[in-house]
Amino acid sequence: MDHFSYRNGVLHAEDVAIPAIAEAVATPCYIYSAATLTRHARVFRDALAVLPSTHIAFAVKSNPNLAVLKLLAGEGYGADVVSAGEMDRALAAGIPAAGIVFSGVGKTAGELLRGLQAGIGQFNIESEEEGVELAAMAAGLGLTARAALRVNPDVDAGTHAKISTGKAENKFGVAYDRAAGIYARLSALPGIEMRGLAVHIGSQLSSLDPLEAAFAKMGDLMRAIRAQGQVITHMDLGGGIGVPYKADEVFPSPAEYAAMVARVTQDWGVTLMFEPGRVIAGNSGVLVTQVVRVKEGVAAPFVIVDAAMNDLARPALYGAWHDFWAVTPGGDKMVANIVGPICESSDTFAMGREIDVMQAGDLAVFRTAGAYGATMANTYNSRALVPEVMVHGDQWAIVAHRIDPATILAAEQVPDWLK
Repeated sequence: MDHFSYRNGVLHAEDVAIPAIAEAVATPCYIYSAATLTRHARVFRDALAVLPSTHIAFAVKSNPNLAVLKLLAGEGYGADVVSAGEMDRALAAGIPAAGIVFSGVGKTAGELLRGLQAGIGQFNIESEEEGVELAAMAAGLGLTARAALRVNPDVDAGTHAKISTGKAENKFGVAYDRAAGIYARLSALPGIEMRGLAVHIGSQLSSLDPLEAAFAKMGDLMRAIRAQGQVITHMDLGGGIGVPYKADEVFPSPAEYAAMVARVTQDWGVTLMFEPGRVIAGNSGVLVTQVVRVKEGVAAPFVIVDAAMNDLARPALYGAWHDFWAVTPGGDKMVANIVGPICESSDTFAMGREIDVMQAGDLAVFRTAGAYGATMANTYNSRALVPEVMVHGDQWAIVAHRIDPATILAAEQVPDWLK
């Protein structure tokens, strides 16, 4: 469920007509619904109430906007971060350091140091080498780093290859059959408290079966490590629950997910940790765009919009689907190709898609753009960085201003020898 709906033939974000925002902010721009974010955060949190001890850390990479993080901090969420920059954002939003989990396969020495100095709750370490480095650094500072070992369970998530992270050939985590030995060696080091295991097999999962298989393997590994005499008090089960990008798609609900987790982990005796991202933020946002012109094509017309692959990269990267809705539909339909202005053939949002009839100047939205949208934006073709807006009832505010090409140009300089 989300809070984008038509009223008197005009698409609204909660109680605000989208054309009013587009007129004030210009297009393209992202709009987030605070009510949708709040609802999804609560539904996920309430579903996990069937579990005895949990910690939920929002995957900041999915939407790092400060206002989004502030809202989720108010709902009791921690943060799963993969860079020092994301950690700084989480802290700035009021998320306690103890609620932050630092993940990521390529943490630099500088990032490990900053995490230690901030007192974050847990490092998810991805290799024995990283664990040794973290332990030595913490011991040198007179600190103890709380850590979990990320394990690659070699389970196919059944999702797009570009967002699958739990197969043997993926770069994340340590090999399953080496994990017990690594855990034991790291546990013996000063400066590090090995307290658990972590797993994340991919994003946008449409079935719970791969997750259940991965969690069952992690349970077996946990028991083997405990049998060695090591302690495990926390198990990080990652994220990955998908959301529907098409109206006819059906994905497991948070309640169904929680029931599966409860069944698999009933005898684990640990705090279970979760890193939801897309399932919280995905349907909370839309990307508003305006039609530049409609161009005649061979098989279908091209609807050229002012949003581009630099504003919403998922279709170019993954061939991802985003529903395309007219803001003021007239009732008639057309089959068209929806494309942006970037000088790349991959700057294509849809081909041969049935959509509302569109003309130059019409407004439209790309739906389900609240996750992995603005966070992946860039300035290719010297375009502006897209702004972000949050709506709360009948109020709205810009929560990230457009950064125009002139501002970006001002950060560059010509060396003296070229002047």
